[in-house]
Amino acid sequence: MSAPIQTEAYSLFLAQQAVPLVMDSPHSSSTFPQDFNACLPLEDLRDGEDVFIDALWSHAPQHGAHLLLAEFARTYIDPNRHVGDVDLSMIDGEWPHTYVPSGKANIGKSLIWRTLDDGRPIYDRKLSIDEVHQRIQRYALPYQAQLQKLIDTHHQTFGVCYHINCHSMSAVSGKMGEGGPGIARADVVLGDRDGTTCNAEFTHLVKDFMQGCGYAVKINDPFKGVELVRAFSNPAQGKHSLQIELNKRLYTDATGRGKGANYDKLAQDLQQLTAVLAQFAKSKAAK
Repeated sequence: MSAPIQTEAYSLFLAQQAVPLVMDSPHSSSTFPQDFNACLPLEDLRDGEDVFIDALWSHAPQHGAHLLLAEFARTYIDPNRHVGDVDLSMIDGEWPHTYVPSGKANIGKSLIWRTLDDGRPIYDRKLSIDEVHQRIQRYALPYQAQLQKLIDTHHQTFGVCYHINCHSMSAVSGKMGEGGPGIARADVVLGDRDGTTCNAEFTHLVKDFMQGCGYAVKINDPFKGVELVRAFSNPAQGKHSLQIELNKRLYTDATGRGKGANYDKLAQDLQQLTAVLAQFAKSKAAK
């Protein structure tokens, strides 16, 4: 990849010959800001990391897609949440800012995580209003604003924009997982929030391609997509966002931190998928 545009919140890799396709990875960073002050070891705080997702999609600019990567750990603050989705039980005092609960606090995974996937608390203290506000202003909002800018600019230029929100998931749900513990995941889960964030043609293009590569694919089960596909999509206006969750057992080793034997195959399949998506997006651009 060419040199990115870098801030403390994100790295942005721009395609030289852009098509109306944007990809983002909000959870692949293992950078922990110094003011985290959690009570768990940093290695454990990587629990929320979408390991290697940035690398698996790193080819995107070669095919004309801009690629946005978060540069802060998900367990520090999650940019795939509304900035008002605050877990009030974690706050020292009365939260004075926007409050938009999503229900994620019930599993400890709102804007700032309360627990790891195994249920262990991340903090042994309350968080001050100021530190939460600073995390929002310095990290979550700049990331979200940059993603929105990329989508809006493409939409203005091409009349459409297709957005892939890139994630990974554990092979089996943990104690605080979606739907409860011990649930085996499919190879790939696509999320379009029950058809509200992109048209069915886009979703099924990805589904059919990945199934053709031999992967088991589910749609909106159990992951429907969260804030980043909801906030900036409007299929009726030509803004389409789709979340792609890849099962970590497809490409990691037994530790979940290293590359597994099938890493290269998945990387090659994703590169071919990106080429297909880029051609699709280009074909939909206003002439």
